[in-house]
Amino acid sequence: MMTSEHFNSAAGIDYVIDIRSDTVTRPTASMYEAIANADLGDDGLDGDPTAAKLEQSTAKLLGKAAGVFMPSATMANLTAIMAQAGRQEVVLAHADSHIYGAERGGAAISGAFYTPLAGAAGAMDMDALRRALSGNRSKLRTAVVCLETSHNSAGGTVLPLAYMEEVKTHAHAAGAVVHLDGARLFNAAACLGVPARQIADHCDTVSVCLSKGLSAPMGAVLVGPRATIAKARELRRALGGNQRQVGIAAAAGLVAIETMVDRLVEDQKSAAALSSAVAKVATIKVSTPQTNIVLVDTALSGKPAKDWEKALREAGVLVRPWGEFMLRCVTHRHISIDDVKTAAEAFNNVAARFAAS
Repeated sequence: MMTSEHFNSAAGIDYVIDIRSDTVTRPTASMYEAIANADLGDDGLDGDPTAAKLEQSTAKLLGKAAGVFMPSATMANLTAIMAQAGRQEVVLAHADSHIYGAERGGAAISGAFYTPLAGAAGAMDMDALRRALSGNRSKLRTAVVCLETSHNSAGGTVLPLAYMEEVKTHAHAAGAVVHLDGARLFNAAACLGVPARQIADHCDTVSVCLSKGLSAPMGAVLVGPRATIAKARELRRALGGNQRQVGIAAAAGLVAIETMVDRLVEDQKSAAALSSAVAKVATIKVSTPQTNIVLVDTALSGKPAKDWEKALREAGVLVRPWGEFMLRCVTHRHISIDDVKTAAEAFNNVAARFAAS
């Protein structure tokens, strides 16, 4: 297995273990080969054949009629909302979801009203959802209900299929559609032990990211009904996301969905091992991961996340602050079991240093 190890003599560190995100994954050798041999066309004119193949393959994989290749999952989510919600219509999402927490600035473009709903473990409270769907004081129509699985800010938690089906039932009864931010959909499928299509069945539109654990260098695919995807393609052009010989990127995406999905269980094993090892440090609390994300609460140590991030970086381990006293660690294909052991040792050493000071 390829690891994150490399030399950084300028910093005086002879290794770096990067668990900030699974977006740091590099393309595989097969992806580079596919890029070099990609059949190309102009996706803004006659279409790019490799991009078209990726769109069709992803749609088929997830049981939808059509797909469109996007530069990013952020654009995929935005175009999905714009294609299904009019101006002054409501978009409901979990209060800690990526769509609400990081992407709701898109409302300035869409004209939709993003409304957060509280909940636990990445799931909106069902009673709150029913009340929101039944109407609001402003009399605005709810057009889209957004779900996220696995749920980033909840530590990679996975929505139960029964919950997703209940959301879909209530949304459709109220005349709304369901959009799934499936940036890490395949991680969720690996956790549940079901095909990704079985999760996608509970949603009208689904976005999937190719550049996280699947290791493609860029891009996302939005899938859904043919008319909705046609509208999203038009919106992609309006937002500046129209691309030319994009088959160069789509070729890597094809390899990603064809060869990289099944290995995600390895990342989840690494996350479980990391959680178990770091949990032995008395002055921090660690989440028990469902997928490949581990949250580390540093409050008991008396040191904020930024101090831990700095100290761990000096020890050759890169993590990401996720709040005043929270760190996020994400495993991926470049993280070996040896890397997990080294990272856990760094946590232990930093804890000892903080305790001594």
